[in-house]
Amino acid sequence: MTGYGWDWVEAEVERTCAEWTACAAERAPEARRYSPSEQRERERAYDRALDAVEREAKRVRRSRRAREGAQERITAAFARFSAEALGLGLGEDAIGLLTDDFLPVGTQLARWARAFDPTLAREGIIQACRNAWTACSLQPLLGEPIRLTPGILGYSLLYPYSDNHLDRVDLPAEEKLGESRRFRERLRGAAIPPGNAWERAVWELVGLVEEQYPRERYPQVFDCLLAIHRGQEESLRQLRGGCPDAELLRLSCTKGGTSVLADACLAQPELTEAESRFGFGWGVLLQLGDDLQDIEEDVRRGSATLFSTAARRGECLDGRVIQLLQFADGVGTQMEALPRGDAMLKDLLRMSWRSLILMAVAQSHTHFSPGFLREAEAWSPFRFAFLRKRRERLAGRRGLYATLFELFLTGEDEGATELPAAAGRLGLAQVA
Repeated sequence: MTGYGWDWVEAEVERTCAEWTACAAERAPEARRYSPSEQRERERAYDRALDAVEREAKRVRRSRRAREGAQERITAAFARFSAEALGLGLGEDAIGLLTDDFLPVGTQLARWARAFDPTLAREGIIQACRNAWTACSLQPLLGEPIRLTPGILGYSLLYPYSDNHLDRVDLPAEEKLGESRRFRERLRGAAIPPGNAWERAVWELVGLVEEQYPRERYPQVFDCLLAIHRGQEESLRQLRGGCPDAELLRLSCTKGGTSVLADACLAQPELTEAESRFGFGWGVLLQLGDDLQDIEEDVRRGSATLFSTAARRGECLDGRVIQLLQFADGVGTQMEALPRGDAMLKDLLRMSWRSLILMAVAQSHTHFSPGFLREAEAWSPFRFAFLRKRRERLAGRRGLYATLFELFLTGEDEGATELPAAAGRLGLAQVA
């Protein structure tokens, strides 16, 4: 059984940084190209799927009757839209995976989170859902069925409480450090009584992990949780700026890699070396992908990443995205070597990584050369201007995502809050 102490993490960070450096190239890896006519055809399919979801959502708003049937139709329509939105050209089996497995995981987590803490913001719940989807994607790759477990639930909800709490600019540094120290001791198993509402919530979520994975039998699970906690603490340096690129890479590898390593260990705690390294590498890929998506926000708030610092210096980001695409191919090669997980899921993950990188390029197009944009747009199933316009329709307070989120959270599925037996011992529905 592999242990994940800090020595293991540092060695994996060094190895991953070397892999990133080796991915520097003049050209991106070969990929399918789409003609303008193919892009327009896919854009029409995208809009048809989007219109179908919006029609169902409006129908539910007009009538509360037969909500369960309406939600089933919305789930099916949204799964098809998700497939079209990523431009994946998915078959029925893959759409069924979205409909029957991944979307219900998100709905179940969101409803339980709202019952756990009615004040938890939509953005925090969505952040938790994204992590749960990553963990549940790992389950079949590790020989487990897709399901939302108490450990995955507890860990996923730790993000909006711990990560975002540490990022708050209105909290004095000393207060953050004190709370972080107490959180670390709780992760180590110390019987520390919670001192405030934030700690009550965090302590309870750690308790969900402990109930599924007793410490004495699964110490590696808590090694992972301590590793991501330390990675979060170290990443606070990115908020101050002034870090050289090599240090920014190390911080991103540490935080991202330990995050998904923990997902993997919660999905199946007895990992092989290849599975551990794949989980770590996938986490680094997701972290760097998030940093690419968040360029504009990071530049505004002064948060330093490999992408935001280069953008702030006025550098063209062509080379860094080519490097990211090469790195994603390497993570995909690691995934292909895993003996479990079917080809459909692996193809879905590979294509979704590339699609999300291209969507980020479309949104931040001012940071790239015209020549690179023309080439990257040819790899995309949609024209970049189309993606920018549709984002406006999906995002925001009145966008489709916000509408669907509230519709599903107001459903009357009484079983949605029953998953974690530990929940509610401290009355955390009143955590505010």
